[in-house]
Order: sequence, then C-alpha cells, then structure tokens
Amino acid sequence: MSLIKSISGIRGTIGGKAGEGLNPLDIVKFTSAYATLIRRTTKNTSNKIVVGRDARISGEMVKNVVCGTLMGMGFDVVNIGLASTPTTELAVTMEGACGGIIITASHNPRHWNALKLLNHRGEFLNAAEGNEVLAIAAQEDFDFAEVDQLGHYCENDTYNQRHIDLVLNLPLVDVEAIKNAQFRVAFDAVNSVGGIILPMLLKQLGVETITPLYAEPTGDFQHNPEPLEKNLSDIMNLMKRGEHDVAFVVDPDVDRLAMICEDGRMYGEEYTLVTVADYVLSLTPGNTVSNLSSTRALRDVTRKYGKEYNAAAVGEVNVVAKMKETNAIIGGEGNGGVIYPQAHYGRDALVGIALFLSHLAHKGCTVSELRKQYPEYQIAKNRIDLDPTTDVDTILLKVKEMFATDPNVQVNDIDGVKLDFPDKWVHLRKSNTEPIIRVYSEAETIQEADALGKKIMDIVYNSAASAS
Repeated sequence: MSLIKSISGIRGTIGGKAGEGLNPLDIVKFTSAYATLIRRTTKNTSNKIVVGRDARISGEMVKNVVCGTLMGMGFDVVNIGLASTPTTELAVTMEGACGGIIITASHNPRHWNALKLLNHRGEFLNAAEGNEVLAIAAQEDFDFAEVDQLGHYCENDTYNQRHIDLVLNLPLVDVEAIKNAQFRVAFDAVNSVGGIILPMLLKQLGVETITPLYAEPTGDFQHNPEPLEKNLSDIMNLMKRGEHDVAFVVDPDVDRLAMICEDGRMYGEEYTLVTVADYVLSLTPGNTVSNLSSTRALRDVTRKYGKEYNAAAVGEVNVVAKMKETNAIIGGEGNGGVIYPQAHYGRDALVGIALFLSHLAHKGCTVSELRKQYPEYQIAKNRIDLDPTTDVDTILLKVKEMFATDPNVQVNDIDGVKLDFPDKWVHLRKSNTEPIIRVYSEAETIQEADALGKKIMDIVYNSAASAS
C-alpha cells in the first residue's frame, strides 16, 4: 500500500488500512483540508466546487466520498462525471467555481487513484497552497457545516461538448483544412475518458475515418497507461498496416498526447509540444516555455522565429508560472503536455490534437515527413540510488561548483542542477519521495546522451563516496 502526500495532490493505492493508501478516511481528511483552504482564501461568492473523474475502477467510490465530504463542509458540488483533467479545469472557470477536484492518478496503474486540487482559475494549487492543505490535514484543523449550512449537489454532463466547442473556436484550429485533408485517424484511449471525448472531437473536426482502440471507459486498462513506446505495441502494430495517417495516444486523464506515424513508428512524445509550437509560432510568433528536462528542440524552433525560450522547474504549476512571467504564447512539458493559453493554462491533449491536425493539413505531408523537419535529439534517462543518509543537496552543490567557471557550460540550479553544453545537456534532480537522483541527458544520439549521463553519475558517486 502507498500514500503519497505532495503539494500537487494526494495519490495512493486503493485498499488496506487508513493512512497506508487512498482510502475513505484519507479521502475525507484531505478533501476536508482542501475545502478548509478554499473557504479561508476564496474571494469567489459562488460556493461551488467542481468534481470530475477519469474512468478508474475506484473512481465511483472516491467520487462519492469526495462529493459527500465537500457537501459536509458546506460547499455546493457540481459533478461533471467522467471527464478529462483539462475538461474539469475548464469547468471550474465556466462555472465560476471556487475550485475543483480531479479524481485521477494520471498515468499510474489501475490500482492507484488521486485527488488533484485546483484553484478558482482551474489551475493547480501553488506550493504554498499545497503545503497549507497538508498542514491542515495533519492537524485535522477543519470544521464541518451544521445541518442548515450543508452544501447542495448537482450533476452537469455538458462539459465535454463545451470543452470541444472551445477547441473548435480557437483561431488557429482550421476545421475546414482538416476536413479537406480526409485524414484517417486511429487512437488509443487506454479504457478511460479519452474513449468518450476523442471520437466527439475528431468527428467535429471533420475526420470521417476514426478507428478506436481500447475506447471503452471501463478503467480496466489493457496496457500500462503511460503513453510510452514500450506500452503501445498494439496501436503501433495497427498503424503498420498502412491504413491510417496518424494515431493519437492519451493517458487516462487526457492531458498527455503522443503520436504514432503512418508507418507505425513513434513520433516521439518530446516532439508533441515542439510540433504544435512550430505551428503556433509560424502564425503568431511569441515566447515559449518548457521544463528543464524537456528537449532543447523547442528552444531551437523558438529561436527560428526570433523569439525567446525559457526553462522552468519540473511540474505543470512551475511551467505555468514561468509562462505568465514571460508572456509565453505556448509551453508545456516534454511528456506530451501542451499548454496553450488561448485555451487555458493547463496541459490539454484535445488542444494538441486539433492544432497538430491543422498543422499537418497545412503542410500536406505525411506524419513521418513532418517529424523529419525538426532537430534530432535523443534523451537518456538514468537514476542514481543513494543511501538514505546521503546529503543530496551537498552533492548537487559540488556538481554545480565543478562546472560554474567553465565558459562552455551554462549552469541552472532552479530545480536541481542542469548543465547545458553547446551540443548537449544533463539535468540532475533529486526525488521528493526516494533517496535517488534522476539523471536526464540529451544529445544528438542516444549513445552520446547516455555517455554524458553516466559521466556525471560517476562524479556524483565519487562525491558521495568521499563524503562518507
């Protein structure tokens, strides 16, 4: 059993004893703490909190506990049912609500679930707000409403279509061009809410040939739900038949987007944002943002248009903050997360699909030909396992100091340490939950990237050994 409490939400496995997983007593405690924070800080007079969920098997149980608890705290609940994370984010602002709770464990396996917490803007809580929720929960510092102040409950199933309407009305989404291109599209929705909303979106974008895979929203995922190549053999084999132009793959809450080429090869999830950004920048030039562990191809594309690229600490809330600070017109994360402020400040696979298909229609080429138009980089992912007593911060400081005076290396320490060389980079970032350091490195080939990562890992191991 696992229960992970962090500023970005509460996630855990279902079952076991209280305090050891995401179970009814834990759900009540953290939902009550969130409601207490909202009550203390909100300037919104609506008294509404939106609740949406993915199709996980445990979702109905968690939803019932969350909704009942919010009513017990005196809030009016708007349950939008089976809905993606971006749909729920949009529903918060469309309802004029005080906040929202998304019941989803994103790409985690089927026995996990989570509470993702939103503010009145439909954006994730910041670090200070998240820490306050954890403190309130730890102290059980909440008061439930008396009988005459209990909240009310309603259901609203209109938000999938309202989300699609917003996407279709984006100025850069060219429905006519997509329709005329007569794309043949397949998709893998991993038995969650993508199976509901993606066919609706594609049809309204003018796509007539749509082949679904694992579209039934049963929550009984037919493969590991993270949209990585090792998990996608079925949809890749479907594409190898040569009967489709592109395949889209989403995670259970539809905020990450991966693509598969017409020949069955992965497009590369790092290049989802790069490609969509290229389309956006070609028509509305502006600044961009991604996190420190994302490909530098976005930087290259941004500079092609004479604009500024900035890197943010890992985490959607950090990317959004940097986007607002730098007036970025598009940003996101290299895991297939596209954030387009013209729609809203949240990762949104529907926005990504619509912009990608518009771009592809304008280019008039195959998906694999489109992919070749972007700089070729490869990312290697490693980890350093350390003794729990190791002072990780001191080790990272030593790495930073070793390269601080090297004129050929740019050092960034806003989130761990990133060493940016002229033709490659490596990012070391400590885990918040384990005694490990994550080591991501990028170069033109996977061999070069892995060699750079291993070289820096040796420095870390030697520093750890000398400190012990």
